[in-house]
Amino acid sequence: MDIELRTPQNTAIVLVDYVTGFANLIRTQSITDNVNGAVALARMAIGYGMPLVVTVGPERDPRGTLYPELKQEIGDTPVVYRGGSFDAFGDSGFEQAIEATGVRHLVIAGLTTEGCVLRTSVGALQRGLGVTLVADASASTSQIGYDTAVGRLTQLGVSVTTWLSLAAEIQVTYDIEETAGVFQSVLALDPSHAKNFDQLYNALRLGADG
Repeated sequence: MDIELRTPQNTAIVLVDYVTGFANLIRTQSITDNVNGAVALARMAIGYGMPLVVTVGPERDPRGTLYPELKQEIGDTPVVYRGGSFDAFGDSGFEQAIEATGVRHLVIAGLTTEGCVLRTSVGALQRGLGVTLVADASASTSQIGYDTAVGRLTQLGVSVTTWLSLAAEIQVTYDIEETAGVFQSVLALDPSHAKNFDQLYNALRLGADG
């Protein structure tokens, strides 16, 4: 079976509407988990040298500003401000940013799953782009809204993953030392995984040195 895996060369990461005003609205995961998912994806994009497109609503968005933790993580990465379009492709600046990545597959996550994440994913599909949804970095105002959105997207051909699974897919193996530190920094957002990684990575290094 011919399955194209995600790599830094063939994939862009797209973060949609991670704004503070959603903190009191999302019900399908904690705000901490949602923030960690967003930060993990940004850290992957920057650490592995992947194209990163970040978009929110209007510059003076009444729903609030970009998560402070995410803003800090992305540094000087430009944020694409758009109008009221649920589908981010409705904004020419966003479409140009996607075209500038030069890739044909988007990993998308954000808020809310049944709103702008779904509409932007459909917009990408309509343009012949492949889409992967990061399920545990996206959240909704209700479980039925989340489940329905994910179900609809998978019916349309969208792949679904988690941020840890995506990191492992991109890293491929512990033996690639050049990016092992990136992988470790992503796993640090989940302390249980970080501890296991440290133990295994140290054991592998000791074996190689021996």
